[in-house]
Amino acid sequence: MTTHALCDVLVYGPSGPITVETFCRQATQLADRLPPGRHVLNTCQDRYLFMLGLAAALMDGRPTLMPSSFTPGTLKQIQLHYADVICLHDGHQQADGIASWQIVDEPPGSGKHGVEVPSIPVDQVAAIVFTSGSTGEPTAHVKRWGRLGINGASEAQRLRSAGHTIVATVPAQHMYGFESSVLLALHGGSSLWRGRPFYPADIQAALEATPRPRMLVTTPFHLSNVVNSGNNMPPSDLLLCATAPLSTSLASAAESLFQSSLFEIYGCTESGQVASRRTTAGPTWQLLPGLDMTSDGDQAWVSGGHVEGRVALTDHIAGIKGDYFELGGRHADMVNIAGKRASIGALSTTLRSLVGVDDGCFLLPDAGHALPAEGVQRLAALVVAPSLSEHEVLALLRREVDAAFLPRPLLKVDALPRNATGKLLATEIQALYRRVQTKSDRQ
Repeated sequence: MTTHALCDVLVYGPSGPITVETFCRQATQLADRLPPGRHVLNTCQDRYLFMLGLAAALMDGRPTLMPSSFTPGTLKQIQLHYADVICLHDGHQQADGIASWQIVDEPPGSGKHGVEVPSIPVDQVAAIVFTSGSTGEPTAHVKRWGRLGINGASEAQRLRSAGHTIVATVPAQHMYGFESSVLLALHGGSSLWRGRPFYPADIQAALEATPRPRMLVTTPFHLSNVVNSGNNMPPSDLLLCATAPLSTSLASAAESLFQSSLFEIYGCTESGQVASRRTTAGPTWQLLPGLDMTSDGDQAWVSGGHVEGRVALTDHIAGIKGDYFELGGRHADMVNIAGKRASIGALSTTLRSLVGVDDGCFLLPDAGHALPAEGVQRLAALVVAPSLSEHEVLALLRREVDAAFLPRPLLKVDALPRNATGKLLATEIQALYRRVQTKSDRQ
């Protein structure tokens, strides 16, 4: 299960360090007491308790279900397909309508008998992760234990992260957080901080409480908040970022603040992590060890290593040369206006880079909400910019993007509805846009 020795520290927290031996004893005790069921939904916010629940489920032969969210609609769909599921929680977030069982961090039993790292078959289904699918119904993707082991080991090899203590702002249930905290600890020789800090001051405190070398696993959203907070962050030895486009300017500012190199991870739920790059070194990505990428010019696929089967990627892949490639926008992210093409994600990154803009995003409104008289679909944008007017934001934006892609309209909001990883859900953005646009039309 791990590259650690039994005496090594696996987890750090406010109550002190936890060794691999303690983890194995507690997981074994938990596995013996799990309620009946064939699947587990693990909502633990405490990263160590999540790991205990994962390990206990593995030892009892139960896959852990990892949906993209815990919204009532998603949970209802999960119940339809997995009626035998039990929710393991730590008292902070339970799954409505699903039988729940709380994991408690209690001392392990006496060590009269020796303890061993549990042996899990490599072909055992360890997790089932979900994407929304084209119909909105969750689509399941199986992750086997052996492949997950390769996943953690290959990332550790690329990042040279063995021996680092990880502080992660992303939840363990998210594929990026799962791979780059839990799997790096279990298969990559790292240890981790059991909490999930959110605000800059909390991130600072967590880093200060962990020994060096240390590593911050985060998102562009959290990173931007930290850089703009003015807090004096303790030096880190490695920074890792994913889930959204990261500008070179933000990456450079983060490297200066933390006195560390910053790397990005590229991947998707279906394949897991695929490649990495140091953002300030240029746009080229390098495949993780053992992976292979092919393309027919329009569609690219990745296979080998930890990837289950052959997975089609949703991004435009350009210039594949051996293990190296560059990214264009996502297929669904590209827009064509007046014969010109652009990526909504890239436009959003430009908007957020403007001085005075705290957050923002472009969107293509649902049909019927922004179709002007000339019949040409236009982009819209939502922006958080307390010190600027909408006119001033547009003036700044006009210097950076082609006039064809200027948002019509651009609307100010107090905040964008980001989830725990800093992502924006399309349905929530569209709903916010409709509310703000309706209010604007009435004024």
